[in-house]
Amino acid sequence: MTIKTLNAELLARFKNIKLLVLDVDGVMTNGGLTIGDDGQEYKTFHAHDGLGMKLLKASGVEMAIITGRTSNVVKKRAESTGVAHFYQGAEDKLAAFNDLVSKSGLQASQCAFMGDDVVDLPPMLKCGLALAVPDSPSLVLKYAHYVTAKSGGHGAVREVCELIMQAQGTFDAQMAQFLTQASISN
Repeated sequence: MTIKTLNAELLARFKNIKLLVLDVDGVMTNGGLTIGDDGQEYKTFHAHDGLGMKLLKASGVEMAIITGRTSNVVKKRAESTGVAHFYQGAEDKLAAFNDLVSKSGLQASQCAFMGDDVVDLPPMLKCGLALAVPDSPSLVLKYAHYVTAKSGGHGAVREVCELIMQAQGTFDAQMAQFLTQASISN
C-alpha cells in the first residue's frame, strides 16, 4: 500500500501522528514464542522494522512499546531502535496507554497504536490511528483504521513507519541519505 491509495480521512489520521505505540508479540515479531529449557525467551525481529523505527524517530515521531509480557530481549530491542517509552508486563494496556499519553503531553488522537489481538483493542479504540496486522482476529480487524499488507515480524512495522513519513512529507528526506551515498559510490 502506498500513501496515494489512502482515502482522505485515513491520510489525515496518518498526518496527525506524533507517537507510534507498538505491541510486541505478533506485531514486532511473528507471534511465536520460543522458550528454552532454561526458561530463556527468544524472539525474532525483522531488520527492516528496526531501520523503519529509527528513520521514523529521526523524522520527529516518537516511539513507544506497550507489551503484556516481560522480556529482557524486548528491552534490548527497544534500546537499539531508540524507543523512548517502554511498558512491559502491562496487563492493562489501556492504563499504560493513558499513562503514556499523560506523560507525553500529547492528545490520544495524535497517537497510533499497532496491535494484533483483542487485548490491544482498548488502546486501539482510544487512539487516533488504530493499526493491525492481517492475521489479527476478526474483531481486531473490524476496529482497525488500517491493516498492514505485511504480517507481524515480517515488515509490518516498517510499512507503517513509511506510511507515516510519507503522509507527513518526511519520507524523501529520510531516504535522501541513502540515495546520496549510493550515487557517490557509483
